[in-house]
Amino acid sequence: MSHISRKNGRRKPMAEINVVPYIDVTLVLLIIFMITTPMLQTGVDVDLPEAESKTVETEGESNPPIVISIKENGEYYIKFDYQDDAPVQPEEINAQVVAVLTDKPKTQVLINADKGVDYGVVVTVMAALKNAGVPTVGLMTQPAEQ
Repeated sequence: MSHISRKNGRRKPMAEINVVPYIDVTLVLLIIFMITTPMLQTGVDVDLPEAESKTVETEGESNPPIVISIKENGEYYIKFDYQDDAPVQPEEINAQVVAVLTDKPKTQVLINADKGVDYGVVVTVMAALKNAGVPTVGLMTQPAEQ
């Protein structure tokens, strides 16, 4: 019988896949992702004011909001479409927001202002966005500590 199962002394190829190396690679990738994910939380560091408010529901992962950040030292930043915060001049904000809204009209616009920024600066940016045709502008805050 042993002569029937072997042809010319060759072995039959094994049809099973050895998954142990794949498990090792998957474990290493999992550890790498667990370490690097907290480091990906980047953005402009602003000291947000605290207020009690409801969380804003986004339209989903496919349509991230436009975030306009205003730092206490007068620097402006804009973030849209999963890009990093990019420095922007105040007079360029409306043009960039309108360009995004023409492609994606349901995109939310949020202002992320430092609590040390003058109230008039935030109102000026909001009014300019409203005059540019943005239907709603939201303000970002920190949840109030209890």
